Amino acid sequence: MRTSRVFSVKDFKRIKKQLLAWSRQFQEIAWLDSNEYDSKTGEYEAILAVEAFTAIKTDYVNAFDKLKEYQETTADWIFGYLSYDLKNDVENLKSLNIDGLHFPDLYFFQPQKLIFIKENQIEFQYLRMVDDEINDDFNDIQNFKIESTSHRSTLKVEARISKEEYLEKIRLMLDHIHRGDIYEANFCQEFYAENVAIDSFNIYQSLNEISTPPFAAYLKLENFNLISASPERYLRKRGKELLSQPIKGTARRAANLEEDRKIATELAEDPKEQSENVMIVDLVRNDLSRIAKKGSVKVDELCKVYTFKQVHQLISSVTAEIADEIPPVEALRTSFPMGSMTGAPKISAMKIIEKLEESKRGVYSGAVGYFTPEGDFDFNVVIRSILYNSENKYLSFSVGGAITAKSNPEKEYEECLLKAKAMREVLTNL
Repeated sequence: MRTSRVFSVKDFKRIKKQLLAWSRQFQEIAWLDSNEYDSKTGEYEAILAVEAFTAIKTDYVNAFDKLKEYQETTADWIFGYLSYDLKNDVENLKSLNIDGLHFPDLYFFQPQKLIFIKENQIEFQYLRMVDDEINDDFNDIQNFKIESTSHRSTLKVEARISKEEYLEKIRLMLDHIHRGDIYEANFCQEFYAENVAIDSFNIYQSLNEISTPPFAAYLKLENFNLISASPERYLRKRGKELLSQPIKGTARRAANLEEDRKIATELAEDPKEQSENVMIVDLVRNDLSRIAKKGSVKVDELCKVYTFKQVHQLISSVTAEIADEIPPVEALRTSFPMGSMTGAPKISAMKIIEKLEESKRGVYSGAVGYFTPEGDFDFNVVIRSILYNSENKYLSFSVGGAITAKSNPEKEYEECLLKAKAMREVLTNL
């Protein structure tokens, strides 16, 4: 189905910038950037998929069945997102909160043009109907002039709930925990702006530059824009191996090196942060055991500190071997939504989340990624992300944290502001 051609490049950092800038001419764009993290993150430094040949766009009703049929029928590379509200397809749940974005619950496309960057090589995989454009496109990319934009404007971002309302909702969440309804739940709040015109491409570049996370993504599908600086992997399938890397536990960075190391050490040793992480690891292990070969689910890393530009995080790595005859989409359906964004027990936590939160999560705390022709896949968790509907000019980003019996409402609020810092910074310096 595809013609592959590989070229050598001398300056892969420059070619990355040129490639992304060149992509702006297309209606559909999926850009995934690992920002030079190690091989655990992904097989490529960056992937660009543009210009849809086929696509699937649907609400949550039978969404995973439709995706399974689409993935198996195309038997090709497909890129897109799973919104958090596909929970309503997996379980008997509803989403009734405010939705200013109006994104479809699921959207994937099969690109005509697919380009990979790895080390000093750039690989073009084009559908045969457009493979005569490879050489011209490579020349255009190499010669593409990157224009810098320096216009500034003011963007007023509002909180969907006040600090006082947030603190009260956390107290209600703690009541559920103390009654034994749940052990842990991820509570999120939305920040939004209405009637705004932004350049989502430039905002992505700014957010990625100050965050450089391992699972960055820029998605433009029609009027739906995702700008993601995610540090978290939801689930990857390579051959028979599944890998999930939930994040729970966050601490600020410090400019002083000694202080920064102390903060990271305190995070690693914090019993509250450890318990948050371990509870979610148990949930992930349980989810994967439903589709894994018996005895294959293992915790390779538990509560390891990873350091990013904005924050320190506690990350665990859970692996499993997928059982024979389990379709790729079934691995996603069985484990969706990811435990790090729900809580435990999962269904009870999702019901309480829906009751206490004010905004429909949509793509936030969903997943963005791709399937390969062989049925492998890799998806991030959509956190540290800005969502924008260019048609109704509504912009939104959400932040949250895990609430446990040991949670302090004031500290949870401070953690939300810490996670929102990078998004606020790029939106107030347009």
